[in-house]
Amino acid sequence: MRTSSALFKTVTDGPGRRDSRPNREMDHRECRVLEEVERWLGHRSWSCAERPLAGLLSAKRATGTRVSVVLPALNEERTVGGIVSVIQRELMSPVPSMGLVDELVVLDSGSTDRTAEAAAEAGAEVVRRDDVLPRLPALPGKGEVLWRSLLVTSGDVVCFVDADLKDFSADFVSGIVGPLLTDPQLQLVKAMYDRPLGDDPAGGGRVTELVARPLLNLHWPQLAGFVQPLGGEYAARRTLLEELPFPVGYGVELGLLIDALHTAGLDALAQVDVGVRRHRHQDGQALGRMAAEIHHTAQLRLARGSHLVSPTLTQFERAGDGAGFAGFTPRSHTVDTVERPPMREIPEYAARRAA
Repeated sequence: MRTSSALFKTVTDGPGRRDSRPNREMDHRECRVLEEVERWLGHRSWSCAERPLAGLLSAKRATGTRVSVVLPALNEERTVGGIVSVIQRELMSPVPSMGLVDELVVLDSGSTDRTAEAAAEAGAEVVRRDDVLPRLPALPGKGEVLWRSLLVTSGDVVCFVDADLKDFSADFVSGIVGPLLTDPQLQLVKAMYDRPLGDDPAGGGRVTELVARPLLNLHWPQLAGFVQPLGGEYAARRTLLEELPFPVGYGVELGLLIDALHTAGLDALAQVDVGVRRHRHQDGQALGRMAAEIHHTAQLRLARGSHLVSPTLTQFERAGDGAGFAGFTPRSHTVDTVERPPMREIPEYAARRAA
């Protein structure tokens, strides 16, 4: 397994002048990504504008590919209807095989607001998480919803889109589905974009920069070229997704990306620039819990077969009135460590696919 030092190579200042300093001592401006990653960036990273919709529709009809879009949703009534409306209006058609998207499912994971009603009114099929595979009690978490969505969709390509996006564009779907329709070698395509936070046009994605990107560069340097490794917008072939385990929590995106690399290889993965992603940002403590789950997902993949303690994360809140420990109260949270097995191992899924 490569370490971070493998990600960089020594550079030369000119003919015959080789900089022989150890990599860790090199100025960061002199470091270059792995040649393999550099090549990948050159031929597996695109803009959504490179594949116009008309060409995608032609490719879809030629291959007979069916496309399902899944929105995992929990209390997203403010945004889910708008996303569904854009997909319905710009990418779907009442005439079978004439639209880019054949199936649009909002999988509601227990919302207490009008998420389900807003999605249904906009034209989506709404499925309750707990109604899917009822013999297996549902666990909380985004990955659980994505895993169960394979049982209620039928597309050859499955596209996941987060339900909290603002100013949603159909490019988020067509951009990442497109390469799978035009290149049979591709298995998984992720969206890349800017993530503004306040006045900072690239200030979002804090867990990506502080946790996921260092982990990938250290342990899976082949994935160092992904701009948004934790992004919730990606499309994949069903045949790949049904082979992969799904972490039930926020580690799902990292886990799927790492496992897709080992299953399909780097050249089967790609990314597409879809512009700007605006969404609801979480507070620092929520991000801390997310980071812990992502770190544990990576840990599991580094220590397959080893005994790992089920971890907890302790955070602190100001108690007020001098209560608690020096004015702070500790609160512990269980870090999601469960992973669902590959969907192809589930009898109900096999029966459904055989029907």
